[in-house]
Amino acid sequence: MKKIIVRILIALVVVVILAVVAAGLFLDKAIKSGVETFGPKLTKVDIKLQSVSLSLLSGSGTIKGLVVGNPEGFKTPSAINIGVASLSLKPTSLLSDKIVVKSINVQGPEITFETDLRQNNLSKILANVQEATGGGAKEPAKPQEPSRPEGAKPAKKLQVDDFVISGGKIHVSVTALGGKTATVPLPDIHLQNLGTGPEGITPAELAKKVIEAIESGASQAAAGAVVDLGKGALYISKDAANTGSNAVQSVTKSIGNIFKKK
Repeated sequence: MKKIIVRILIALVVVVILAVVAAGLFLDKAIKSGVETFGPKLTKVDIKLQSVSLSLLSGSGTIKGLVVGNPEGFKTPSAINIGVASLSLKPTSLLSDKIVVKSINVQGPEITFETDLRQNNLSKILANVQEATGGGAKEPAKPQEPSRPEGAKPAKKLQVDDFVISGGKIHVSVTALGGKTATVPLPDIHLQNLGTGPEGITPAELAKKVIEAIESGASQAAAGAVVDLGKGALYISKDAANTGSNAVQSVTKSIGNIFKKK
């Protein structure tokens, strides 16, 4: 009798382990599919995610190979490249209406800031997000999730206690200067206590806050690089001696205008 009970217990443990593993595999695929399906609707650019690995037991996970494309009309291949990001969440919250994410840590992202001295790719992506969520400049509104199929369950809300982006680089590309480029550090970004209230925040609200922070940090860091690229291009031009001063002023004025729009 004892042997039978032991065998039953062992079988139950094996079933539970298999169930957890299967749930983890399906959850990983669901997250990847959600990012690649929901993301483009929000940003209006292509988004690819290589893989997601999440442990339901510990709540820790990794995201690999996240690539955010550029809006139509921009020439560089992508706007944001994230090699690896780690996250930690409260496993039991996966069963509730609000998922509690303890931390998200993005290390060494590669950001491309492309500008023609009139607009830039990051501002365009942010504008797309604001338009998709109903949070445009003319009529500010609380961001809402993009429409979902009739009868579908409402998206889960989120709480993100700590969101850090560090060690990033900004590749500045100025199409108005023949595609001249420069690379500068991205200022570290630290967001805290997002969605700590009872209602939490939606994935769209989280995306908007993160893209706003990236766009703001990248714009400030890129400003000096754009000016330097403009001056360098003028100094090596054949008629720099005659028109360099006026041209530099023109480039600097154009740069100032795009950052005043923020």
